[in-house]
Amino acid sequence: MEHTLSPATLADLRRPRPYPAVSVLTPTHRREPDNAQDPVRLRNVLAEAKKQLETDPAVTRERRNDVAVQLDQALAEVDLAHTEDGLVIFAAPGEHQVWSLARTVPERVVLSETFLTRNLVAAQAAERPFWVLSVSADRVTLWNGAGHRVTEERDEGFPLTRRLVENPDAERQERIGDVRSTFRDEGTRHFLRDADTALGAVLRENPRPLYVTGEPAALSCLDDIGTVTKDAVHVQHGGLAHASAEAVWQAVRPLVAAEDRRNIDFVARELELARGRKEFAAGVDEIRQSAEQGRVRLLAVEENYRVTVRDDRGDHLVPAESGDLGAREDIVDEIVERCLETGAEVRFVPDGTLGDAPGIAGVLRY
Repeated sequence: MEHTLSPATLADLRRPRPYPAVSVLTPTHRREPDNAQDPVRLRNVLAEAKKQLETDPAVTRERRNDVAVQLDQALAEVDLAHTEDGLVIFAAPGEHQVWSLARTVPERVVLSETFLTRNLVAAQAAERPFWVLSVSADRVTLWNGAGHRVTEERDEGFPLTRRLVENPDAERQERIGDVRSTFRDEGTRHFLRDADTALGAVLRENPRPLYVTGEPAALSCLDDIGTVTKDAVHVQHGGLAHASAEAVWQAVRPLVAAEDRRNIDFVARELELARGRKEFAAGVDEIRQSAEQGRVRLLAVEENYRVTVRDDRGDHLVPAESGDLGAREDIVDEIVERCLETGAEVRFVPDGTLGDAPGIAGVLRY
C-alpha cells in the first residue's frame, strides 16, 4: 500500500486516463472492535464499483473486464491488519494503486477520466510530512516522516552504502597520537558529498522540513562539504543510519512535537492579526467561497473537522446528512486541495484550537 504522495506522484495521478478511471474510497479503523467491519465494507464498496461498471453504457466490455481485474488485484494487496483511517483504491485499464491514509474518507465510488485525489492531498497536508537523513561513515539513510511514523525511503539513490577500508597503520598511528578523524578522510567526505547531491535532488522534487541525525563529527563534515543541510535541524544521535524506523522516530519525536507546538502558536497569531486587518474568514461556507476565488493565504483546519453539505447552487452551502442525495461529504478536503492549488499555506491544528471559528478559518490575501 502507498503512503508517500510526492508532487510527481500527484501529477501522475491527476493525468487523464482512458474512461473509466475508478476511485473507490472507504473509511477504515486501526483498532478493535471497529476494524471488524472493514472487510465487509471493503467488499461491498468494491461490489458497488463493479456494479457501476456493469451498468455504465460508456464502458466497453473489454475495459469493464480489465478494470474489474485491476480492482480484484488491488483487493488482494490490501492489508487490513495494518490499515489507518482511510483507504483509497484507484483502478483504470492496465493499472491500479492502493493508498492507506491517516485521515478518514467518505465511502464512495467515482467513475471519471481522472482519479479523485482531494482526499490524498488533504491527508498528506494533515500529516505534516518531513524528511530525516541519518548519516554515518559507511551508510546514509533517508526516512520519510509523516504523522507519528517514519519509513525508510528506498529510492532516489538511498540508502547510500560503502565498505570501510581498515587502515593497517591505525594501531601505530594511535600510539603516536596521529589518528585522523574518519570524517576528515577524503573517502568519507566524497561519500557524504554524494549523499548531499542525492538529497538535493529529493528536496527539489519534494521539499519538506529536514532533520539530520549523526555523530557531531558527521554533522560537521556534512555541513562543511554539503549544500542542503545547513538549515536543517541537527540531531546529535549516532547509529541511526543502521537503526530501525522506531529508533529514528523516537530520536526526532521531541523535535517534531516542538515544531507542532510552534505551528499552533503561529496559526493563532496569524489569525488574530488577520482579524485586526479584516482579512479573516471562518466557517466552511465563507472559506469555500474565498478558496474558489484564490483569496486564501493561510488555511487553518482542526484535525478532525468534517462536515457534510449540499450545494443547492445558491450563495450558500446547505447542511446535509451523510448519504443524502447530492451530499458533499468531503467538502473540507475539497477546500484544502483548492487552497493548495492556489498557493495557500495549509496548517492542521488540534481540535478546539480555533475557538469560536467553527473548525476552519483562514487569512485572506485581500
